[in-house]
Amino acid sequence: MADPGSRADALRAQILGLVAEYHAAAFTDAPFVPGTSPVPVSGRVFGASDIQHVVDAGLDFWLTTGRFAAQFEREFAQVMGARHAMLVNSGSSANLCAVSALTSHLLEDRALKPGDEVITLAAGFPTTVNPILQNGLVPVFVDIELPSYGVDVAKLAAALSPRTRAIILAHALGNPFDAAAVAAFAKAHDLYFIEDCCDAVGATFDGKPVGTFGDLATVSFYPAHHITMGEGGCVLTQHPRFKRIVESLRDWGRDCWCDPGKDNTCGKRFDHQMGGLPAGYDHKYTYSHVGYNLKLTDMQAAIGVAQLQRLPGFVTARRRNHDYLVAMLSDLESTFELATVHPKAQPSWFGFLLRVREEAGFERNELIRFLESRRIATRLLFGGNLVRQPAYRDVPHRVVGELTHSDQVMRGSFWVGCYPGLTEPMLDWIATSIHDFARGGKRA
Repeated sequence: MADPGSRADALRAQILGLVAEYHAAAFTDAPFVPGTSPVPVSGRVFGASDIQHVVDAGLDFWLTTGRFAAQFEREFAQVMGARHAMLVNSGSSANLCAVSALTSHLLEDRALKPGDEVITLAAGFPTTVNPILQNGLVPVFVDIELPSYGVDVAKLAAALSPRTRAIILAHALGNPFDAAAVAAFAKAHDLYFIEDCCDAVGATFDGKPVGTFGDLATVSFYPAHHITMGEGGCVLTQHPRFKRIVESLRDWGRDCWCDPGKDNTCGKRFDHQMGGLPAGYDHKYTYSHVGYNLKLTDMQAAIGVAQLQRLPGFVTARRRNHDYLVAMLSDLESTFELATVHPKAQPSWFGFLLRVREEAGFERNELIRFLESRRIATRLLFGGNLVRQPAYRDVPHRVVGELTHSDQVMRGSFWVGCYPGLTEPMLDWIATSIHDFARGGKRA
């Protein structure tokens, strides 16, 4: 009798071969027609291998975190220069786990308490800030620099108070801020530092990957980002203690660190005594944190394993596309302010940022309506000045200074795509359309 496993392996190979054929037949690029074909700001870029990986994981029918997740965590940590990578179900969940980790009892007298302050940016993404509030902490909003869109490091000293305990900042659209200066400031004042790298995978500062300057870092794998799992995120750290805390928060708050489907990794499953529990209470059902279930599926992780092989090419394409648009629009410097880069930074661009100058003679909304009418997608820089968003008007917070630049971003900044799925004809159409509008052809 034939080995059933051999038959299954042969069928799996046949299925994966058919998947490659399906990809070749089903996903063909249509010709680009300016004004008719869409020019997205972002999107998933994939090949046959990405689909094969998700089908391979589906054939396992292991529906929670499994072998592909373990492989991705190991390989992604190496790419990002981190000791530990912990997958979660979104970048927002990554931020939630990272900030919540700072409140863990395992940090003893350095654990953050309700009312403690966390410095962050007013011109940021909501879920960089939300975990501060969700943990009973107080966001302290500082302004950005223009035209780099990074934190104004000089404002950090003014933001300090006796309650300041941490800093969480994002690398805006993949353009690194001076992470070394922020890390030095945090160390000098005994503050935790979290780098939000959700838009910046592949970026470096002073030759080091972003995410390696702080105590913790976060990443997103939403389809818009540098690599995708559909949904998904990750927390990075060099510190084993933070690894333990984040995994507990992600996995219902349990104290046990067994992988799904595994038992007694510690060899003492029934030998613990914690809290008010009876001695020998099952360690798999012992909870040391108020946690969540924020795991992702192995099918998502499988896509990430395939996408990770494409990351160097993705980063190169993003930089090339960004540089192409800079060259095409450099003659409009008096109308638009383009983002600048720190001398020690090497961006991994998420999008192409412009700010309509106050003296341009038109408003940002006029331009983006025009671009959208030509099927060119646009986005604002997220929430603009978050202090002015309805969700944050009545929450406990503190503001440092006038947030002048954050207001300018709120009124004048927007971005278009530079992701690897855009072709030269698409980039030309973006540049041509911006020129047409700026030169008065507002109804062309």
